[in-house]
Amino acid sequence: MSIKINKILYPTDFSELSLLALRYAREFAEQFSAQIHCVHVVDEGQQYWSAVGPEAAPICPPAVDLLESANKQMQSFFDEHLVGLDYPAITHVSIGRPFVEIIRYAREITADLLILTTHGRGGVMHVLMGSTAEKIVRKAPCPVLTVRSGEHEFVKP
Repeated sequence: MSIKINKILYPTDFSELSLLALRYAREFAEQFSAQIHCVHVVDEGQQYWSAVGPEAAPICPPAVDLLESANKQMQSFFDEHLVGLDYPAITHVSIGRPFVEIIRYAREITADLLILTTHGRGGVMHVLMGSTAEKIVRKAPCPVLTVRSGEHEFVKP
């Protein structure tokens, strides 16, 4: 049985940590002649409200403004990190719960591989926040490669 990877889904939050997974995504894309689909999800949980009732007002900008900002960030990210691939990367920005939107998008594009970083939070932080990466691993419709900070360097022979 041979493994064919055509579409690699790479979620990013634009952090330095997420760039670790991008190294893997680019290498897999090169090795398998695959296309990277880069996705960013604006967390709907960012819409905090300052009060309850008729006087309630969001503390954060409206969702449309957050999406516009995220699209600008994605374009900058693309220009800096996703050029020069054999198959041009595809970008996608949405709003919602990150793990739900990433899983939905993976199904939509029929991703062959999902590559993402994990923050490696433990203890109380994990209980309070949960793990987006863990939820994705459990629910993804395709294999998932998780990359942690402090990984070792791979050297080509």
